[in-house]
Amino acid sequence: MKIRTLLLGAIAGSALATSAFAERGSDGTVSIIYWQAPSILNPFLSGGTKDVESASLILEPLARYNETGTLVPWLASEIPTVENGGVNAELTQITWKIKPGLLWSDGTPFTSADVKFTADYCMDPAGGCAQLTKFDGVTTIETPDDLTVVVTFDKQTPFPYGPFVGGESPILQAAQFADCMGAKAPECTEQNFNPIGTGPFVVDEFRPNDVITMSANPNYRDPAKPAFANLTFKGGGDATAAGRAVMETGEFDYAWNLQLAPDVIARMEAGGKGTPVAGFGPLVERIMVNNTNPDPALGPDERAVVRPHPSLSDPAVRKALSLAIDRPLLVEIGYGQAGKVTCNLVPAPAVYNSDTFDCSTQDIAAANAMLDEAGWAMGADGVRAKDGVRLSYLYQTSTNAVRQDFQALIKQWWSEIGVETELRNINASVFFGGDPGSPDTFQKFYADLEMYANTFNGTDPQSYLGNYLCDKAPRPETQWQGENISRFCDPAYDALHAELTQTAGIEARSKIARQLNDMLIEAGTLIPLVHRGRLSAHSNTLGGVILNVWDSELWNVADWYRVEGS
Repeated sequence: MKIRTLLLGAIAGSALATSAFAERGSDGTVSIIYWQAPSILNPFLSGGTKDVESASLILEPLARYNETGTLVPWLASEIPTVENGGVNAELTQITWKIKPGLLWSDGTPFTSADVKFTADYCMDPAGGCAQLTKFDGVTTIETPDDLTVVVTFDKQTPFPYGPFVGGESPILQAAQFADCMGAKAPECTEQNFNPIGTGPFVVDEFRPNDVITMSANPNYRDPAKPAFANLTFKGGGDATAAGRAVMETGEFDYAWNLQLAPDVIARMEAGGKGTPVAGFGPLVERIMVNNTNPDPALGPDERAVVRPHPSLSDPAVRKALSLAIDRPLLVEIGYGQAGKVTCNLVPAPAVYNSDTFDCSTQDIAAANAMLDEAGWAMGADGVRAKDGVRLSYLYQTSTNAVRQDFQALIKQWWSEIGVETELRNINASVFFGGDPGSPDTFQKFYADLEMYANTFNGTDPQSYLGNYLCDKAPRPETQWQGENISRFCDPAYDALHAELTQTAGIEARSKIARQLNDMLIEAGTLIPLVHRGRLSAHSNTLGGVILNVWDSELWNVADWYRVEGS
């Protein structure tokens, strides 16, 4: 029996805020601050949220998710489905129709050739595309005319909305990036720092890890938008300074990711200049567990590639590390009502949230007993060891007050089970930067354990769970790109994920997704800590802001405007 319906919530037009402006550029300058500074404006070469979201001001996809998680057309004229003929009955092909008359910011036509080029660019095996999972199963991209793109998959694909959907998979201009294929991709500094786009803004100047100045795109498809003639995107500093700059001093209009304690947010809001906005999506703060050996003696191209890890390869060690953590306390001190305990990689949407594990209770005694039974004997120095290998770890994360508080607490708890911990924090702009030449990126993972949060676009976790396939591990030949940060590899996981890609129906898909989640947690490839709400803030003089936890937070910046009388 052929499957006639696709997994998707109601597909409808987005209900964007009605703007209060009448002509492009009438409201002066808008200023945005991300305390993690962008290092590149090409999301195909970075998995960092700061890079993906800053690029979303310039580069756009065919479709994206609105604030309710509903898929809506963006550069496409409609969302292809079986019912409207855009997806074939066999679920092996999807046909996108591009809105007519679209222009790149340089005034040249946006066509299907640009879309096909983007796929070729990301799927080049030598390119190290950070978003490669979006193109899993794609065999051909055809362009029968300038406004039609036909994507064919190698098998039935009930959820074909991976390529060209969401802020992580926008379209690059073929003419600009033609000489940047494969291994040349990270070398194209001019293109990666100054992409030509279809979005509401164009880059005037990009200073990596510092500031981006932009101006309104003169060829944007709506002649009345954006309201702002200029945009300043400041990066760096810390979350505290960013929050104050919006809610206390009014220096900036929008501050992203205010990873701050609840009492700090409350004091800032009392400043009267701005308003915090929050919402829960699938964002999870976690500790990634290295499955490979990060020993510096192995050399730069072998660290985090050679298997196995000397001690974290023991399941008892990984489980003991998790048991020793008091997650409710972490939520309380770090996030308050903007956080929840989670034992899963995918806590949302609710249908994908597994109930297999209960990690809400800290159990130091059980963790010690587990390590005793596994033969890790406590030494005179308070550190366990076995066969000459000590439980001594480098635990790294980005520089942030909440994360450093977490590190200090977790180090103390681990010391109570005989684990020695060296703490390291790295500037967020570097840590999440994706520079293949840097030893300090989260992708290279030159540590035993590392902590950060990430999420996924949309409400279906297929591509997100696909990040843990064996071939998605960052390594030298992929320019250290890829989202399988822990280097987890299990053929059974790969096979089950392949089943997910061919399964339709929310009930069946959610069952498989929960099983995949459980495989990752049971294997100890990561230690989930907190299901985080997205918390940002905007000036009281900035209108049109709609927080979106399912796509780029800056998804509707074209609709922002200055509130009258401010």
